[in-house]
Amino acid sequence: MAIANILLVDDEIPFLETMTKRLTKRDFATATASGASEAIKLLEKNSDTEVVILDVKMPEMDGLSALKIIRQRFPLVEVIMLTGHATIESAIEGMKLGAFDYLMKPCDMEQLVSKVSEAATKRRRHKDKIVEAELKKITSSRI
Repeated sequence: MAIANILLVDDEIPFLETMTKRLTKRDFATATASGASEAIKLLEKNSDTEVVILDVKMPEMDGLSALKIIRQRFPLVEVIMLTGHATIESAIEGMKLGAFDYLMKPCDMEQLVSKVSEAATKRRRHKDKIVEAELKKITSSRI
């Protein structure tokens, strides 16, 4: 079983390929998208995605705009922003919009793995609480 289900979103294809290999070797299930619109379509099709690793600077739609959409439409999915073009302002904005964390490229692989694991754990806890609440609701309505 995979440690976590990840969606990598970046317009740099060689970066996606390298990260996919590195994360797969560490037992993460990875899917990729080369842009924000493609990522959103993949999230609509696959409810198993736990963590999105999202590039900030992309041509079609920037990462902060994509983050807003992801947080609105897929609130349980955790998003880690990853960029080579960070500014303090964009990092603050990303965190305000609900990013789990904000990392600089190139980032230390162990740091990324740790953040992805933390984000997946957080998502699972939230999902478990929702299931628990739904079960309580069902069982209390039968009494």
